[in-house]
Amino acid sequence: MGFFSKIGEGLRKTRESLMGTVNSMLHAFTRIDEDLFEELEEILITGDVGVATAQAVCNRLRELVKERGITDPAAIRGLLRETVAGMLEGGQELQIATKPSVVLVIGVNGVGKTTTIGKLAAQLKAQGKQVILGAADTFRAAAIEQLEVWAERAGVDIIRHGQAADPAAVVFDTCSAAKARGADVIICDTAGRLHNKKNLMDELHKIRRVIDRELPEADVEVLLVVDATTGQNAVNQAKEFRQVAGITGIVLTKLDGTARGGVVLTIREELDVPVKFIGVGEGIDDLQPFDAAAFADGLFGE
Repeated sequence: MGFFSKIGEGLRKTRESLMGTVNSMLHAFTRIDEDLFEELEEILITGDVGVATAQAVCNRLRELVKERGITDPAAIRGLLRETVAGMLEGGQELQIATKPSVVLVIGVNGVGKTTTIGKLAAQLKAQGKQVILGAADTFRAAAIEQLEVWAERAGVDIIRHGQAADPAAVVFDTCSAAKARGADVIICDTAGRLHNKKNLMDELHKIRRVIDRELPEADVEVLLVVDATTGQNAVNQAKEFRQVAGITGIVLTKLDGTARGGVVLTIREELDVPVKFIGVGEGIDDLQPFDAAAFADGLFGE
């Protein structure tokens, strides 16, 4: 299945749920008026787009309709695609130009953090980069072993300590190994205890201090992995983590298993954090770099 086909298939549940309702609504109107926009806004809100984001989408649609003199309600669908693509555009590329660069992966347990790291490692290795994984989630019993499995699958090195070891010490050793081996990218796993626990946030601060001290010139991406099936709760998690971790991007997993794909819009609009990858399946190649135009096409296409 090709790149665009995977995004389209991954968004199938969201598209069928959201656009089925939008299409029915548009067919019920013979002209574009305020009632149409109010009803569309309500549909977007119930589709996990969020109140503020739904209002922003509709305000942009009002502007486009006025600018272009559009009168046919059927044209709203195409305008929706254009508006959403425009809102999501920008910031998708990983900033990993230095050698080494660091990708710090954070998020609560169960969102697909470990599999995301494995898939990203495989993707970067396929691009010719030397990757080292840091198993800094020393809290959860199976986390280190799971990451080792993915490291073997992706064909990359891994630095690990025992369970309950100091995560910052693992990150220190990973940074040292990367410098010694001339690695291109370090990807560090982190513990996924509940996002509102102070000790976890203190731990993230400590890890970041180690990275800044050991690799002061390195590009650092902080990717928050969130589960698309949780809808607005994913937005709340992002807000919590952003306060302490300086998130540079979002990885949205399990998009293929939910009708809540509209949450991508909320994350981008309300948090001003780009979605950099989306997970659209279980395979090692099912972590897709986020493409705003392809996402809009997958959401509002036929």
